[in-house]
Amino acid sequence: MSERAIDAILEIFTWTGFGGAVVFGLVAVIGLIADGSWVAAQIVIADDEHGRIARWFGNEGRVGQARLTHDQVRALAGRETADAFVRLGTRDKVRLTRGSPFVRLFFWLSMGMLALGILSAGASLAVLFMR
Repeated sequence: MSERAIDAILEIFTWTGFGGAVVFGLVAVIGLIADGSWVAAQIVIADDEHGRIARWFGNEGRVGQARLTHDQVRALAGRETADAFVRLGTRDKVRLTRGSPFVRLFFWLSMGMLALGILSAGASLAVLFMR
């Protein structure tokens, strides 16, 4: 492979890595803003005619209630109470993790692309100085 081809490939990976890091990072930030604020709450799990539901007291003193998804029911099997996170300002949103899986996905994609850009730039500099 010629030197120019190696330089071109490393240059493409460098710019793709840095550009992808910026794009995925912006998507993660927008997702984080759109996700809203979530606070920890102690939920009580009860049975309903349509499945299992979670109830809790919100920060405003109101009672919140949300139907649990199949994944949440499996994760909370056999429990009557649990720690969860509820969305501020709503009375029907509950999840078991503090952060959104969507935001976490794009954050790690951004970090992976940044690593690609840094490694490619480092390799490009190494090739430049080895000549």
